[in-house]
Amino acid sequence: MKRILTILCALAIVMAGSATALAAEPAEGGQSASYYPISVEEYTYGDFDELRINKTYQLSLSDDPSLIPTGDFTRNGRHYYLLDMTRKDEVGVDIQTHTETVTQASDTNSLEAILQRLDAEMEVTTEDGYVGVLRLDHTSVQVTTDGYATKTSTLTASRSYPNLSEADTSLIPKSIEDKGKTLTLGDVKWSESMDVDGEGNPVTRYTATASYTGTASSRYATGYTVSASYTGEVSKANCAVVTYTAIFGSEKAPEESKTPDGDEKHDPDPGQTENPSGTETPDTVKEPVDLSGLKRPVIIGVVVLALRR
Repeated sequence: MKRILTILCALAIVMAGSATALAAEPAEGGQSASYYPISVEEYTYGDFDELRINKTYQLSLSDDPSLIPTGDFTRNGRHYYLLDMTRKDEVGVDIQTHTETVTQASDTNSLEAILQRLDAEMEVTTEDGYVGVLRLDHTSVQVTTDGYATKTSTLTASRSYPNLSEADTSLIPKSIEDKGKTLTLGDVKWSESMDVDGEGNPVTRYTATASYTGTASSRYATGYTVSASYTGEVSKANCAVVTYTAIFGSEKAPEESKTPDGDEKHDPDPGQTENPSGTETPDTVKEPVDLSGLKRPVIIGVVVLALRR
C-alpha cells in the first residue's frame, strides 16, 4: 500500500512540473496598427543614398496621434527605424457627388426644342453648405403631359351647280363629303342667264352656288412639364484635419551566420577565452545549466526504482 502511494505522489510531482513549465512560456504578440497610412513613399536621402520611407497619416482633431505605429520593421533586407514625426494642420475638403432635379413648364413636347431651352450648367449650394457646379444629364430629360382638352372647329365648303332648268333646291345635293368630313347644305345662291334651245327659242338657265357647313372635334394637350437632372461634384471646405508624416531611416539588416552543420554560430562571449586544446581555462565563464528538462526523467527513474522494490 505504501508503495502505491509513493508512485501516485511521484506522478503528481511530474504533472505539476510540466504544468509549471507551460505556464512560464511567454505569449508571442506584436503591436497592431491603429491607423493606416494614406500614402507610403520610398526614396533615397543624402550623399550616401540612404533609403528612407515616409508614411503619411490623416487624422481628425479628436484622434489620438500616439496610436500611429512607429515601431521598427524590416523590409527588403533593411532594418527601418523612426527618425522623426512631422505634423501639419490643414483644412480638408470633403467632396461628394450631388444631383439636383429641376422642373419647368413647356408648351411643346419636342425634345430638340426643350434641350435648347435648358441650361447646360447650374450652380448649387446645398442645405448643409456644399457648393459646386452641376451639369445637365441629357439622358435624364423627361416630358409629361399636364392634361388634355377637346376643341371644336367649323368646317365650310362651297359647290357650284350650273345649267339648271329651275331655281329649285331639290335639284341640289343636301350633303357632301369634304376631306373625310360630312358637310350639310347651309345656303344657296342663284343666278340666271338667257340661252336658246335647239329651235332658236329663248330659254332661261339657272346656276346655284351652295354653301355647306359642318363641325370637327380634336383632342389636344393643355401643356407639358419638363424634368431634368443636373449632376456633379460639390465640396465643403470646413473639415479640419491633421497630417502626420512618420520618417523612417534604414540600415542593412544583420545577417545570421550558420555553421556547416546548420546550427547558428554565435560570437564568443566577451568574458570567455577560447582554448584550442579544448580544455577550459580557469577564467572561463560557464552558463548556468538548465535542469528543468531533466526533472521528469529523474522523477520517472525514482518511480521505477520504487516499483522494483
